[in-house]
Amino acid sequence: MKRLLLPLMGLIMASCTTEQNAQFDSPGAGNPILPGYFADPTVKKFGDTYYLYATTDGIKLASGEPQVWISKDFVNWYNYEMEIELPEGLTNCWAPDVMKGADGMFYYFMGNCQFGCNIYGYVSDTPMGPWTPVNGGNPVIPVGTGKEHMPALDAQFVQTDEGKISVWFGTWCTSFGGLGWAELNSNDLGIEKEGIIPLEQLPEVFEAAYPLKRNNRWYMFYSSGDCRLDSYAVHYAWSDSLYGPYQYGENNPILFTSENGTIDSPGHNSIVEENGNFYIVYHRHDNPHSSGGEFRQVCADHLVFRSDTVIEKVNPTHRGIGYLAENSIPYRNLAYQAKTSASSCYHLSSPPTQFESNGIEHSYLPEYATDDNNGTLWKARDGTMPQTLTIDLGKKQRIKRIMTQFEYPTFYYQYKWEVSEDSTNWVLFSDKTSNRRSGSPMIDDGDTQARYVRITVTAVEKTGMYAAIWNVKIYDKLFETPPYRNKETEEGPGNVVDQRRLLVELDLNNESTGKVDKFIENKGELRGEFMPVGETIITVTDGVKSISFDGENFLQLSEPVPESLGWNAPFTASAWVHNPEVGVGECIVSWNSRRNMLQASYAAVMYGTGPYGAVAHGDSYVDVAFDKVPEPGKWHHIAVTFDGMCEYVYVNGKLNRQFPLMLFVDADRLLLGTSGIPSENFSGSIAGMRLYDGFSTEEEIKRIMNETSPLFSK
Repeated sequence: MKRLLLPLMGLIMASCTTEQNAQFDSPGAGNPILPGYFADPTVKKFGDTYYLYATTDGIKLASGEPQVWISKDFVNWYNYEMEIELPEGLTNCWAPDVMKGADGMFYYFMGNCQFGCNIYGYVSDTPMGPWTPVNGGNPVIPVGTGKEHMPALDAQFVQTDEGKISVWFGTWCTSFGGLGWAELNSNDLGIEKEGIIPLEQLPEVFEAAYPLKRNNRWYMFYSSGDCRLDSYAVHYAWSDSLYGPYQYGENNPILFTSENGTIDSPGHNSIVEENGNFYIVYHRHDNPHSSGGEFRQVCADHLVFRSDTVIEKVNPTHRGIGYLAENSIPYRNLAYQAKTSASSCYHLSSPPTQFESNGIEHSYLPEYATDDNNGTLWKARDGTMPQTLTIDLGKKQRIKRIMTQFEYPTFYYQYKWEVSEDSTNWVLFSDKTSNRRSGSPMIDDGDTQARYVRITVTAVEKTGMYAAIWNVKIYDKLFETPPYRNKETEEGPGNVVDQRRLLVELDLNNESTGKVDKFIENKGELRGEFMPVGETIITVTDGVKSISFDGENFLQLSEPVPESLGWNAPFTASAWVHNPEVGVGECIVSWNSRRNMLQASYAAVMYGTGPYGAVAHGDSYVDVAFDKVPEPGKWHHIAVTFDGMCEYVYVNGKLNRQFPLMLFVDADRLLLGTSGIPSENFSGSIAGMRLYDGFSTEEEIKRIMNETSPLFSK
């Protein structure tokens, strides 16, 4: 017996050690469960299939395409973009929930705050849609339900024993005194009753209610803190009645940021029950944590009930929970931990921010593409194309299927797979260089034998997107996969600029002082003219010929900015400026639209003292301030350059601030001396300005400064 127990104990201890020591970049880690940026997960099981609905994150204030993930085993997931008739003007579907009605139909609900914070409903005969509006397209739960002005977001729907539909919702609940609820008629979804559960019963409740009934007792899970920061956490309360009163539970909060910070801001949960076991499904920040706090990923861990009133603290892990049903892919992944190389990889360096208190030093290594870990990513050094990733399988093997999980499941990538026996002579396995269909995984089938496989990414749907892959999986056998595919799109592919170009240049050397009665020629490749709006005067300020801005006048370029400066495109903008009195935020130059001011959907170079004093991005979480504001009443060279992953602010050739982020802008008209908002108009002098559609190194910034310096000619 002892001889039998010792090996068993060893296996148990090894398992525990593996669980405890699993890091965010450990090969085979089971959390996150999805390859991509998704938040606010709701998991439903219809028949033998799991459906995971979530906010599509990582795109300007969680504004990605509405989608669903489908799995038979809770490990192997397939993404599908759903068809939904959204109200005109809406661009996001937040915190969705789906329920099957008594009529056998499926109902999809989502929140949106663009026309007030409302919850909209849709119906379909399948859990994947297509979805058509209910209630004539009007909100099912409008803002102000439960309590005046209360935002209706983060809704969860449950069937009551009386045949009604109970809805739980709210965000900023601490400001409204509690969590909102409403009871609907199951026939027409009309509101019959409404109210709130007060803060006294749900302490610190902020949003993300999730009601669960177990052993005739109701548990209300909810999130507190700020979902963008490490304060986000999950609490629970319990009651003998769905509508309370609720008792605050022991061990609260039960899920919160880990000590080492790699499990950061966990929250907005749902619950899965399988064979009497419970699992909590939630989102957390990516690693390293992207700026803005809205590059979240979905994870799952065990949830343990100690009794009918006590829930144990959750042990959030990188290992996850694994399979909840038989593995739907019972074959070995030949690419797992195979030797991998790439044409390039990105190294992210950043000082501490409110999102990463210790700063960032992280390389997006090629081997992350073969580690079967949805929390690690290979990413190319920059957005130039083509980029390649090569996998050495170690020996010649049969290859029938390659599955690729690109960084963004809801955008398409154009690529080709090649195979080789000697890494010198390559044969085409699959050609998707004209692909216009998104998906995850992208599946390429064939039948060959080779030791080496190589993907070449040739283009991406959006300008400035990188070649980037969560995982590559290779199999020597075929197996059943879902029959559906996403529709093709006509958009894109995005512009790729191999060399930065000087598109716009304001040069006053040959201009005369006095009132500007004509256009000023753009000396950059874009051509066109700077058109004065308001009285514009060329004068001499502190010995330098410059344009005087009085807070009302500005210049507009006649030619629109090209798409090579759209979305996440790299850029360099620089100007010589003199500001006698520095306000909170005065705009030097902008070149993209302020419409739909969602997170990071705008970029403008500023000269101010406030939180967007250096660069405005339309959201306080990603606006960039100067580390040290340039001294007023003096000439300064201010330059901002962006490589698609990190933004750098230079003052007089020296790095002032760097900040990691991604952009989602729409290229538009170039404005000099204004952002388009009068309160941000510039009051001072500008002696020259340049705009490039590419990133600039520190040496290149200094060269631009010296080439354009008006001080040398004083």
